[in-house]
Amino acid sequence: MEVTQLPGSLPRPEDFGRAPTSVDLERWRAADVATRPGRLATLRARAAAERLDALLLTSHADTRYFAGMEFGVNEEPVAGSSGWLLVSSDDLAVLVDSRYTAQARREAPGASPLDYGSDPGETIGRWLVAHGVRRCGLDPHAVRHAVWERIAATAAGVELVAVRGFGGIQRARKEPAELERIAAASAVADRALARLLPEIRPGVSEASLAWSLERAMREDGAEALAFDVAALAGANAALPHGSPSGAHLRRGEVILFDFGAQVGGYRSDMTRTLFLGAASDGDLALYERVRRGQAATLELLRTTISSRTGAMPSGRACDDATRGVMGAGVGVYEHGLGHGIGLQTHEAPSLSRAASDEPLPTPTVFSVEPGIYLEYRIGIRIEDLVAVDAHQGTLDLLTRFPSEPMIVG
Repeated sequence: MEVTQLPGSLPRPEDFGRAPTSVDLERWRAADVATRPGRLATLRARAAAERLDALLLTSHADTRYFAGMEFGVNEEPVAGSSGWLLVSSDDLAVLVDSRYTAQARREAPGASPLDYGSDPGETIGRWLVAHGVRRCGLDPHAVRHAVWERIAATAAGVELVAVRGFGGIQRARKEPAELERIAAASAVADRALARLLPEIRPGVSEASLAWSLERAMREDGAEALAFDVAALAGANAALPHGSPSGAHLRRGEVILFDFGAQVGGYRSDMTRTLFLGAASDGDLALYERVRRGQAATLELLRTTISSRTGAMPSGRACDDATRGVMGAGVGVYEHGLGHGIGLQTHEAPSLSRAASDEPLPTPTVFSVEPGIYLEYRIGIRIEDLVAVDAHQGTLDLLTRFPSEPMIVG
């Protein structure tokens, strides 16, 4: 049987709040300036607890969070070692080359610009020696082997200690102004998809829909995309990270959109799978299976935090809850159930079978995105961002675009 209409009217852009203003952006920037000393104090206390005299942080997200220097979304591949942070108990330095020196002075006045020339390893080593560092934590997955060896050779008396995600672990706990920006970015995405709905019809291409969705976000408050837009129809929707093609939509197919906006440096991420013109009973049953799976994790979260004891389930427990409802079998998602989001699209915490048994941090924001993918036939995924605060006993869906099955076109 084929269903050609589902109850309920289609959402409209005005259902999802307003675009951020210049006043909002300035208020959020001021909040970062005010909280940055506390962020650094917490970071230094955590380092001291691990008996580390210094840290080398290589993520541009950490650079913005702890020092205030901002890099564009496309700067990571071309910046080299510029933006790396060196943190000791009483000093903060940001590595730069000549392209970023003036920017560092302007945006990170609390950090000393450290020009590394053509040899970041030697520059870092000399800084460690000059600051009397005995043990320095750095990430072996982020620092190239040649740079690591150069640091070791220059600072022969310094023990280099492998640590992972030191800054990211701290960034997983979100401040109020961070939550506001993720919610604002989510609203930009919600409005953009609502604005796109009239364009979704048989004969239009995946690529043209992806471009329309990107343009709608940029014209309505997004300073950038969180990542490239995915618009995948029919069998292409079975590719969890596929790219839009010139394929044209046909009646009876699904169209899967995975996209996000960036506002004030913070990102959103959502997935909606819509039915074009009609939906079969079998496809609707698959959709409902995904919805029930997502609802199982949301219910686990609500139940756990309702006591306001500060307790949170683990990321692995959330994944188990969803898989327990969806069951095993062909097509059930093999990727993680969810990921943290903020200054990066994918950051701590993780919700997956491989996640830690440690409780999730709080307050925090993460995605919940189960899916079913039947190769050469169909893919269905629903993704929402969830803000949780176990101490306050609150759970808020930042993604407001309806997740009920929807027929368009």
